[in-house]
Amino acid sequence: LFFILLFLVPLDLTYPLPSPLQLYGIGALAIVAIVFSFPLGVLLAIGRRSSLPVIRLFCTLYIELIRGVPLITVLFMMQIMLPLFVPGGESIDNVARAMVGFTIFTAAYIAENVRGGLQAIPRGQEEAARALGLNPLLTMGMIVLPQALRIVIPANVGQFISLFKDTSLVAVAGLLDLLGIARSVLAQSEFLGRQSEVLLFVALVYWVFAYSLTYVSRRLEEALGVGQR
Repeated sequence: LFFILLFLVPLDLTYPLPSPLQLYGIGALAIVAIVFSFPLGVLLAIGRRSSLPVIRLFCTLYIELIRGVPLITVLFMMQIMLPLFVPGGESIDNVARAMVGFTIFTAAYIAENVRGGLQAIPRGQEEAARALGLNPLLTMGMIVLPQALRIVIPANVGQFISLFKDTSLVAVAGLLDLLGIARSVLAQSEFLGRQSEVLLFVALVYWVFAYSLTYVSRRLEEALGVGQR
């Protein structure tokens, strides 16, 4: 649906078009952020419960710092500061900068969701695993973490849906988002007076993505027996 709307924009525009990565990368921005933020969030949640003070302090500071600032601030910081860490003065595409910003922002919220799931697991589970001879790493990876991730499926899916809708904020960083494409379509003479149809189509794109995630989440919960056992 995203690319259908994208192709509605004629190629003979009077203003410069964004780069192909900006056009087609926005459609995958949310997916990339979800794929990378989830494992990062899990590691942060485990690190915040670590017995090592340095790791626990680092994870706590990261989570609290990122959760304490708006997403738009993180996006601006990525646009300005990320190129400073690239050696050789090489440039990074704006879409890649936005992907990094969304990833580190979402990971902090995923970490808190997972930490809540870890705290919901009875301590007797860990004690039973240790009684069977499992070390702390195996106890976390095979006993505690799988149960915690199953508990927080609804919370994480809700965070992913929010992430997809927040991709509209990339417009402030000079990128073309879904609503920006809709405005470009409405600026064409062929689509004058069709504002309702175009905006309804944009709303449909957001709804289809959100409902798809909700449907997959519900089926996954049923398969894993969330709330049943």
